[in-house]
Amino acid sequence: MRAASLLLAAALAPLPAAADCTAPATQIEMNSCAAADLAAADAELNRLYREVKVRLGNDPAALHLLTLAQRAWIGYRDAECDFATSGVAGGSIYPTVQAGCLTRLTTDRVADFREYLSCAEGSLACPLPPA
Repeated sequence: MRAASLLLAAALAPLPAAADCTAPATQIEMNSCAAADLAAADAELNRLYREVKVRLGNDPAALHLLTLAQRAWIGYRDAECDFATSGVAGGSIYPTVQAGCLTRLTTDRVADFREYLSCAEGSLACPLPPA
């Protein structure tokens, strides 16, 4: 496991009960709050991914393409954030910056899925069948 992954894993530790993510006071709280934001974005992404899969129904070709796209996107997201945060790797702020990058890109992907799920009927640019 890479050192960066170990640092991020440490940031995923639960917050103390008194932590306030509206105004985190310590680096540990900042790291934990950033990890909580990432967990929330990831949960929303997974929820929408399942919804997209349901909309694709029993279309094995489309489901395969979705799976390929999602795996490639995850690889891109992780590699991009490793690069984008390399300047602070090993520092105490690294988990906050890394989680922030992952959250930003995950939120962008959430927006993509929401757009797929709400595109107008008859749109030729929509990869999903109508609801």
